[in-house]
Amino acid sequence: MRKTFIAGNWKMHKTVSEAVALAKELVPAADGNSRYLIAPPFTALSAVGEVVKGTPLLLGAQNMSNAESGAHTGEVSVHMLKDVGVQVVILGHSERRLIYGEKDAFINEKVKLALDNDLEVILCVGETLEQREAGEVEQVVRTQVEGGLKGIPEGFLDKVTIAYEPVWAIGTGKTATPEDADAVHAFIRKVIKEMYGDKAAEAMVIQYGGSVKPGNVKELMAMKNIDGALVGGAALKAETFVPIMKYDS
Repeated sequence: MRKTFIAGNWKMHKTVSEAVALAKELVPAADGNSRYLIAPPFTALSAVGEVVKGTPLLLGAQNMSNAESGAHTGEVSVHMLKDVGVQVVILGHSERRLIYGEKDAFINEKVKLALDNDLEVILCVGETLEQREAGEVEQVVRTQVEGGLKGIPEGFLDKVTIAYEPVWAIGTGKTATPEDADAVHAFIRKVIKEMYGDKAAEAMVIQYGGSVKPGNVKELMAMKNIDGALVGGAALKAETFVPIMKYDS
């Protein structure tokens, strides 16, 4: 049975002191049957890592380099992340794809490197509004899933979570209907089945990301193929993220 996974992506928000304060508020809430993660900015990872150490709240990073070391100004390596206690890394987020031009092959290099170094991966996929209106949702999502997981052996899939994030619903207040979101989640599961077989498809945890809020999380989580949430704006305050963490209470 798939275990629900609720993750908060803080993006480029929070100073170190603000991040520590929020993490301290969230630790007591991580006591349910789900898995929980927060991904602070790089500057706060070490301090937040000390707060969540030994608790059920996992420490995530928002990105990492495709290289292990070297002359890569401004980049952060997998070894640096592990050194400060990071357990999971978010890769292929739509903002990395759209703003910074990251392509599937480049993201795939990062996925392989993370898994080879025993980090879990949240692989983000999703279409833009233009792609949705052009009827290209399945084509786009298939390409991103297949590209991101290219060359990944089935034995590594237990360390992979897929996050479906329709780009048009991120930070806009718009949300795919639970039925629409579930249909894409089911399609992702179909792609995993084609790549790895029934067992892998059934086991794959697929999060939904796109303006998840306390007011819609229960309806989304009631869908058959939605196994969690990758939360942006609502993850920045305890009063909005805790109800999402405790959606089933």
